[in-house]
Amino acid sequence: MGGTATVTKGEAIYEGKAKIIHATSSPDLLIQYFKDDATAFNGKKKGTIQDKGVCNNAISSHIFGLLEKEGVKTHFVSRLSDREMLVKKVSIIPIEVVMRNVVAGSLSTRMGIPEGEQLKEPVLEFYYKNDDLGDPMINRYHISAFNLATDEEVVTIEKEAFRINKWLLSFFDRMGIRLVDYKLEFGRSPEGVLLADEISPDGCRLWDKTTGEKMDKDRFRRDLGMLTEVYEEMKRRVLAAK
Repeated sequence: MGGTATVTKGEAIYEGKAKIIHATSSPDLLIQYFKDDATAFNGKKKGTIQDKGVCNNAISSHIFGLLEKEGVKTHFVSRLSDREMLVKKVSIIPIEVVMRNVVAGSLSTRMGIPEGEQLKEPVLEFYYKNDDLGDPMINRYHISAFNLATDEEVVTIEKEAFRINKWLLSFFDRMGIRLVDYKLEFGRSPEGVLLADEISPDGCRLWDKTTGEKMDKDRFRRDLGMLTEVYEEMKRRVLAAK
């Protein structure tokens, strides 16, 4: 699984809905622990998906590693254990980037278009990362006016998001999965802007191309069942892909 032998795990410095962040003996490295907790609708719905954290850690580690080979700078260092990922310390930019390739979720509601329609081109949306406010949608003007990121950072984020999207579309397509939409987060570091957080069924809409089955956290949101089985199946497909 790799790792850095000289790094030891320290105290928990942050706990979110799906992960716990630990300090390490290195000031530049953190350990990201993946939980089985599941939430939806900005925390209004809560539950547990058995071994979700194990699957998300494996999936994210594999995808981050492949993206690094494609020249995408990420916070990923190595997968330490079933639930732990060693990452570079970053200051998370308080902007969530949502990339949309197919009409679904809130986009379907906003535009009055049924889910499933293929967009003629990818759509990038910005959201202000603030759970208390429900992560409201924002645009470049809000980002500038409220000093959430510099113009240069926004340009970098947009460029990287579209590059990542192009690669992920092909990656998931090869395993028989339609990449509908997903969330990305970025962080500041001495190396510049890095892709951070995770890429997993928690933050992606993934539909089986043959059956149309939802292979992501929408199964939890919509009480569709087969939660652990779907996460395990996505783990199997992702780890088999190159």
